[in-house]
Amino acid sequence: MAAAATAAAPAVAAAVSTLLRRNTALRASRPRCLSADANVEALPAPSRRGGHAGTRLEEAVPAGEGRSRVDAWISARLGGGGVSRARVQASIRAGLVAVNGRPVSKVSQTVKGGDTVSCTVSELQPLRAEAEDIPLDIVYEDEHLLVVNKPAHMVVHPAPGNANGTLVNAILHHCKISTFTCLARNSIDDECPESSDDDIDVFDVDQFNGEVSSEVRDAIVRPGIVHRLDKGTSGLLVVAKDEHSHAQLAEQFKLHTIRRIYISLTCGVPNPNSARIEVPISRDPNNRIRMIAAPGSGHRYARHAASRYKVREVFCSGGSALVEWKLETGRTHQIRAHAKYLGYPLLGDETYGGSKSMALSLLRPRTPSRYHGDLSNLISKIDRPCLHAALLGFKHPHSGKMLEFSCPPPDDFAEVLDELRRVTPTSDSQDGGVDQFCN
Repeated sequence: MAAAATAAAPAVAAAVSTLLRRNTALRASRPRCLSADANVEALPAPSRRGGHAGTRLEEAVPAGEGRSRVDAWISARLGGGGVSRARVQASIRAGLVAVNGRPVSKVSQTVKGGDTVSCTVSELQPLRAEAEDIPLDIVYEDEHLLVVNKPAHMVVHPAPGNANGTLVNAILHHCKISTFTCLARNSIDDECPESSDDDIDVFDVDQFNGEVSSEVRDAIVRPGIVHRLDKGTSGLLVVAKDEHSHAQLAEQFKLHTIRRIYISLTCGVPNPNSARIEVPISRDPNNRIRMIAAPGSGHRYARHAASRYKVREVFCSGGSALVEWKLETGRTHQIRAHAKYLGYPLLGDETYGGSKSMALSLLRPRTPSRYHGDLSNLISKIDRPCLHAALLGFKHPHSGKMLEFSCPPPDDFAEVLDELRRVTPTSDSQDGGVDQFCN
């Protein structure tokens, strides 16, 4: 376990600023993650929301509506209540869905206007995770919580078909807990295990009232994953060790008082250089593992989403940029979807258009030919969205102090950043501190 470091708040801002400044020597002596604390006022008491056990639907497809898959049609009507398409598909396979009184056996069966669909969605099933000896980069730990620097490619929590190798498995071993019972996820994660978000409905014991035994309920909050990062996203994440800490931290996320700063590399340069994006996010009806940001879409299950961004450096005459993001909400794939909406997807984000070919098409024409080989080789190695959770700040659930942590990006991100800086003339780049934007 890494010892907790303490520093004045300005030191943390300076540390993050250092990450964003031109400094190729940074890789040689990578700074450790830093923390800072200060007293803050108490937060209001938490509020709760309910969850799903079994859900029934009996409804006629509106006349004139075109053909659609039955699983997609049902999940579109129940998705806003937390029922995923994966759970609907499981119900179809279990014989719990009928169209015009006839049981459906294929998830791809279509329905059309005038059809009557009846469905019973199976209730959430407990999952059991085992402790695994997986190395953890622990930035801070006390008896109530710990802050982890999650590596890229690690899934945060177990899910059906993905019960091993997760952050939860690693934390169980670290906290000397042999097993852990949780409820099967009822979000996009069921369909796409590598995706997740920063919503705080994970393992929240109060949303499962009446659905599971007291034994399961007691285990749900040990350890308490308060928020999530995508599988491909690296960076800081807080974990609660007791129910009180989990509830208090979860409430801070709900009230949007958690301070979160991300850094990313983009394909192209967002225009304008800084802005606030307030565009609702919903699941893409054409691709269930992707989200879509659409202003005024009127989508029934679109959720309010707001992000602020600022371009910190421009590379290769506009071929790429280092962008800093501050989240006001925490929706699934929020930064990735908002970057796509702007027209400047994250470098390496194949799901949202930030492909290797797109990156090279923007970079190669803007760099001297002598760098093309190195650039192509480096870009070809990118296997995740270049997104890192660089700063995390929250009120300690017991002491009332404000804790703040910062951490530099991992080697894969840093190597791409250094190469972009190397091939970019100094006059092309822009750089600035983070103090004004973050505060």
